[in-house]
Amino acid sequence: MPAKSDGDLMGGFGKGLAVLEAFGRERERLTIAEVSRLTGLDRATARRCLLTLERLGYATHDGKSFALTVRVLSLGHAYLSTTPLPDQLQPFLDRLAVEIQESCSSSVLDDTEIVYLARAAQRRVMSIGLGVGSRLPAYCASMGRVLLAALTDQQVMAVLERTAIRPLTPKTLTDIDALIAEIARVRVQGYAIIDEELEMGLRSLAVPIRNGAGRVVAALNTGVQTSRVSVDRLQAEMLPALLDVQRRLATVIS
Repeated sequence: MPAKSDGDLMGGFGKGLAVLEAFGRERERLTIAEVSRLTGLDRATARRCLLTLERLGYATHDGKSFALTVRVLSLGHAYLSTTPLPDQLQPFLDRLAVEIQESCSSSVLDDTEIVYLARAAQRRVMSIGLGVGSRLPAYCASMGRVLLAALTDQQVMAVLERTAIRPLTPKTLTDIDALIAEIARVRVQGYAIIDEELEMGLRSLAVPIRNGAGRVVAALNTGVQTSRVSVDRLQAEMLPALLDVQRRLATVIS
């Protein structure tokens, strides 16, 4: 297929998607001015996009601010219904969570963030609720680091340069050179451990999920409370269980 020129692209469609992406967990309601600032669109364009979303049923308006409606979920469902990964992963997560008595999750990399594809919850370990479709910054999440480790150093640098890196806790690694070195270490050892970098009181362990050809297609992790599970126990008891699931999934995922 020939390369696409700018003339092949629909600018208005792209602007509408940018407006949808402006909403999030901490931005459930947004005014036109806020959408304009977050997207870089002028106020008139932001207003037209928001009113279009409202007209089509993807947003509501209370006279001051806009909020997305449940209809937006249909967009994510369209993706989930076209990939077998969530259905392939879920039984393995369910069995692993019962075996180690901890919550287990799987995600994929979406630019600077990870997006949850499947989850088996034994207990809540984070202050925020996590489920399919939840997003976390890749640079300070264990699954993010194993997924970034599947990229080249140049690709990792490009992702980190696009990332709004900030200290989520006093332990968060924020120096880009230090992050690149840590991701390189994860690439060699084959797993990542995050110790209170994402949230105080939380440790997590992740391994990459590979298909039959050896390509990394997702990540698998477990999250634990620091008061209950030490780093040594993560490595000694839970890492072998995750690696066993990693090996078995490679025979299932094409």
